Amino acid sequence: MKRIIATAVLASAFVAAPAMADLDLAKKSGCLACHSVDAKIVGPAWKDVAATVSDRARIVDSIKKGSKGNWNAVTGGVPMPPYSPRVSDENIEKLTDFIMSLK
Repeated sequence: MKRIIATAVLASAFVAAPAMADLDLAKKSGCLACHSVDAKIVGPAWKDVAATVSDRARIVDSIKKGSKGNWNAVTGGVPMPPYSPRVSDENIEKLTDFIMSLK
């Protein structure tokens, strides 16, 4: 029984570790100024993005180039600024995977 509990604890740590790393990446990239996982700040909550946007390329494009008009009801028309080249393409891909994992 102790072995099963220990295995479950270790497994959950391995699942939580990448999510925490991606949240750290989001913080370092400046994303948390406008977004959070669960609640609207200026931009939509990432869980809402994941539930609404199924096109991964659209999320990547929005992070790279910025966007305007997609979430007006949430943002009041405030545009999302472009994050490329300040955030590398590799990190934008990681951030997109993180957002998509929140479905």
